[in-house]
Formats: sequence, C-alpha cells, structure tokens
Amino acid sequence: MFRIGLGYDVHQLVEGRPLIIGGLRIPHKTGLMGHSDADVLTHAIMDGILGAMAMGDIGSHFPDTDPAYRDMDSLLMLGKVMEWVKKDGFRINNIDSTIIAERPRLAPHIEGMKERLSRVLEVRTGQINIKATTTEGLGFCGREEGIAAFSVVSLIK
Repeated sequence: MFRIGLGYDVHQLVEGRPLIIGGLRIPHKTGLMGHSDADVLTHAIMDGILGAMAMGDIGSHFPDTDPAYRDMDSLLMLGKVMEWVKKDGFRINNIDSTIIAERPRLAPHIEGMKERLSRVLEVRTGQINIKATTTEGLGFCGREEGIAAFSVVSLIK
C-alpha cells in the first residue's frame, strides 16, 4: 500500500525566541512564535505524515491549549507520530519539503536538518529532500514576518 500526504505550517517571527527549523537551532535575531518550539518544517512533515495516515492534523493530536506541549521539542512530537506510523505497519518512503524564508539563509543548515530528522523518522538522509526559497520580498515571508513550510510525504506498507 502506498499513501501520500501534504503538510503545511507557518509561524510568525518574533524577538526573544530561538529559531528552530528541522530540529536544528539556527542563529538568527528572531525566532518562531508558537506553543511548542514552533519548528515550522517538522510541523509540516508531521501534518504530511498524519495526512497520509488519514489521521487529521497536529492540532488535533497536540493541541495548543494543552500545557503539556508548551515549548516542547517538535522532534519529540514527531517521534510520537512515527510510533503511530509503525503501529499501522507503514514506513516513510520519502519526504520532499520546501521552507519559505527571506532570512536567514538556510542552505548551509539543510544537511544538519536532514540528519536530525532522519534519526527520528528512521530513514536515510537520502530519503529526505529539503529545499529553501525566498519570495523575493513579497508577502509575509518576504517582509520577514514569518516562515512557512510545505511537505509531501509518501508512506509504504
């Protein structure tokens, strides 16, 4: 059996928060606002996995009204999602993600993101593709008000 899911997430950039993307802390003057660590890429991947499993979205499993998830490392939540994947007999086939951010420049950090994610997803780094792009100054990402991420996930059983 082959399943595909699409994930999307966006978080506002604010001062006083660390910037964590793909489980990696990236030096920057602002970070992402959210109930957990606001890891926009990991959240998009989780939503893609949950979509492929027909299990809703991360908000239904990790609600922002639950204090248990306050400032939680998103890789821990991803680990829980992977437990559900394995329980249902699936595994990750591949993941293709795009991060949309004007700054900081993310290309130097992509391999580190892939390494961190691959450990939790239990796949080779070659099964994860991460791209970073800008909007050339257009929209909320271009104005550096936030960062967005899309992810397509394929699962196989």
